Amino acid sequence: MDRALRVARVATFVYFVLNGTLLGMWVVQIPAIEDRVGISHAALGGFLVLLGAGAFAGMQVGGRLSDRLGTRTVVPLAGVLCAATLVLPGLAREPWALGAALLLFGFGNGTLDVSMNAHAVQVEKAYERPVMSAFHATFSVGGVLAALAGAGAVDIGWEPATTLGTAAGIGVVVALAAARGLLPAEPTAPAVGAAGDSPVDKRAVPRRIWLLAVLALLVMLCEGAANDWSVLHLEDVLGAPESTAAFAYGTYAATMTAGRLLADRMSARFGPVAVLRHGAALAAVGITAVALAPWIWVALTGWALFGLGLSGCIPQLFSAAGHTDPSAAGTNVSRVAGLGYIGMLAGPAVIGWLTHLMALNHTFLLLTLFCATTAAAAGVLRPATPREPVESEARPTTLSG
Repeated sequence: MDRALRVARVATFVYFVLNGTLLGMWVVQIPAIEDRVGISHAALGGFLVLLGAGAFAGMQVGGRLSDRLGTRTVVPLAGVLCAATLVLPGLAREPWALGAALLLFGFGNGTLDVSMNAHAVQVEKAYERPVMSAFHATFSVGGVLAALAGAGAVDIGWEPATTLGTAAGIGVVVALAAARGLLPAEPTAPAVGAAGDSPVDKRAVPRRIWLLAVLALLVMLCEGAANDWSVLHLEDVLGAPESTAAFAYGTYAATMTAGRLLADRMSARFGPVAVLRHGAALAAVGITAVALAPWIWVALTGWALFGLGLSGCIPQLFSAAGHTDPSAAGTNVSRVAGLGYIGMLAGPAVIGWLTHLMALNHTFLLLTLFCATTAAAAGVLRPATPREPVESEARPTTLSG
């Protein structure tokens, strides 16, 4: 295999780890920054909306710039922007300053998120086999690094500004150092139809992209709900002690990461439609088990199945969006990722609102419906694949999605 391609894959891994680490460093510092600025938990929720709004705007800008300038230019610049703006929340002393800081940091994060995913699509196309899920798995590795680094900084008594400033400086260096490994912009060509013999009518492309975006919204809403409510479910519904309840999110996150490390192989063997359909169906079974679980061990098993089932869904959707039209890969990924990100933010709020109407565990049946809908609609991935993989083949002859 071409050495430049292997280097490009490693560089893409670096940017995914970098993004996960920068975002995780902010998350670790939230309690300290909240206390210093003097805001309540309720007010913090509003500030997190600003972070999300900035990220959504950054995704739209980053996608268009990636198509116009090329990901080799945009990804490192976005990495520098995301890293440099990380220090701003640590410097904020007033609520208005924190709001502005999170808006800018969110913009940098969204720009990096979309541009690195667009480059991942380019790498996947060159590899001629699925590699997207592994990139998403390494994002989680960045979160682990952030948790370890953040805990170490707290132990030695560093202030948030010092911790985030140090992380920002290292992030800028990493973003610039990895830039040389990225693939150059490639000539774009009209997307091909399902039969592989005629160009796709570009007027029809957005309709399919929005279908992918809606599925991304449903899947990431499920992910957001699991992030914020899994631990509380074991504590409040099943009466688990705090130490045990923590395993709810732990099992979910562990199977999510493991599943993403395996999803590329599954997609290569069975095709992206099968990964999305069976993964979403497994997630539906898992979250239903959680909703109806009478015992802690059943709930933990359900959260594990939920994470495993969801693990390969978003990478398939992002990959399909990027491959639909190579000339607009960044823009299409930004549409799918942007709507998905809204789902991630909305998930905890939707579940919280429903708890006013029913028990917490029963609200999870809404997630069952979303997963079942995603499984039923998995065929939306098929039109972008010139030839479906043959089950007897060990590897497909075309790219996934």
